[in-house]
Amino acid sequence: MSATSAEIAALRRRYLWRATSVAFLSITINVIYVAATGAWPILWRSAGIGLLLLFGVNGLIARQLFEPIRRFLCGEIAFDDIQRRLTQLPLLTARYVGLLSIVVVAFQTSTPWWIPSVRLILPPPAIADFVTICIVLPIFFFTYTYFVVSDYLAGLCEFIFARYGLNLGLFFGSYTAKLLVALLVISVAPLATIVVHLFSYDGERLQLDILVDVASAVLGVAISAYFISRSLLRPINALSRAMTNAAEGDLSVRVAVTSNDEVGELTGRFNDMVEGLREREQIRATFGRYVDENVAAAILRRQGDGQRSGEIGEATILFTDIANFTTIAEYLAPHELVGVLNDYLETVLAPIRNHGGVVNTFIGDGLFASFNMPLACTDHAVAAVQAAIDIQCAVGSRTFGEAGVALPTRIGISTGPVIGGDVGTGRRVSFTLLGETVNLASRLEELNKKHGTRILVASSTCAACGHRFAFQSLGPVAVRGLSESVMVYSIDPSQQGGQQPSV
Repeated sequence: MSATSAEIAALRRRYLWRATSVAFLSITINVIYVAATGAWPILWRSAGIGLLLLFGVNGLIARQLFEPIRRFLCGEIAFDDIQRRLTQLPLLTARYVGLLSIVVVAFQTSTPWWIPSVRLILPPPAIADFVTICIVLPIFFFTYTYFVVSDYLAGLCEFIFARYGLNLGLFFGSYTAKLLVALLVISVAPLATIVVHLFSYDGERLQLDILVDVASAVLGVAISAYFISRSLLRPINALSRAMTNAAEGDLSVRVAVTSNDEVGELTGRFNDMVEGLREREQIRATFGRYVDENVAAAILRRQGDGQRSGEIGEATILFTDIANFTTIAEYLAPHELVGVLNDYLETVLAPIRNHGGVVNTFIGDGLFASFNMPLACTDHAVAAVQAAIDIQCAVGSRTFGEAGVALPTRIGISTGPVIGGDVGTGRRVSFTLLGETVNLASRLEELNKKHGTRILVASSTCAACGHRFAFQSLGPVAVRGLSESVMVYSIDPSQQGGQQPSV
């Protein structure tokens, strides 16, 4: 949502007050000086020049500096057209304040030299004192304005980020330079003035000037230190809070970039990092809808680590398929068919996951699951057989979808060595399992149709399970794709405490 006219006016008004607040600081220092010296008759002249230049002229300049930003807020120009002005707003404002304050300070300090009435009230300053004040005070006013407007800029950037979703992208400032300038001006400037006065005056004049120096320094340093600390620490505190939220799992967090220095650049990179993590999480969540979330996480982790090589390990492979699915699909509407399949797969997935298996991929109306790869699974052969029994008990006792369709399921299981790794080229990469064990499990699933069974397991799986289940031997069976017959076993779910589904 764009900013309203009232909000834009408030933002400009706040900036103008920050930019011209140096005029009131100058007047306050003048009041301290005339109060200490008793030179009240010249206050109007000193204060007047400060108001004229630091408030009046400076206010007009500040309005012009803010004009492009106002036009952006009104939607008249693009953000890229004002981004540099935005990042340079504190520096530009402070630069004009520094130039104007040189004129103001020079006028105020030199009046005893060229106005006789003032000379009667105040003695002329020493040359060293005049030069020092004309250097120190403008630098102090410059620094004060820079950090006051920087603090304002942080709020403005937060507003732009909240309303327009835009962040600064130009980083040419230096946090170290800002910190050094702040420390030098706060600490060195008052000391330099006091040292010059110590060598320029003595007696009552010395005491008076040092009193003015100390009083002005206490006031000016206190105000400046407040805005300096806010300007330097505000973005760091915001970044720290965001990092804490991100560490706690909140990947929706983003931070407004409020400065053009290293901290601003770090904030921008933090936003990019969180965006990348959020996209990665979305990919993992989306991928997990089609492939088991654990497999998706493993794939992303391997790709993130740059691992593409395969690995060999012992695993138990489980294939499922729906008997007579082609016939079932002929009399169902597409939306009914999808609803039936989703309901069915949700039922089949639960036992697999409950027993520590992961689904590698869906194959039409069936699926390919693995136990012990890519995730470790104790007694993986037992876990796979028990998952198969639970699947048969679950699907044999119910119908699926609004159409109320029964879906008899065939399952093939094999245990042995498998090869796992990322397969593919370019951007098309997936994690898969390969090997004779995988092929055998697939073939055993198909053989259920020939033998009128629901679960067939290889001899390797039977041996790994020991006496945990009541297997029935079918003897040596010829398996498509294998040159030699293999020993095959069936298992009746009804004899394992479940209910045998109808064929």
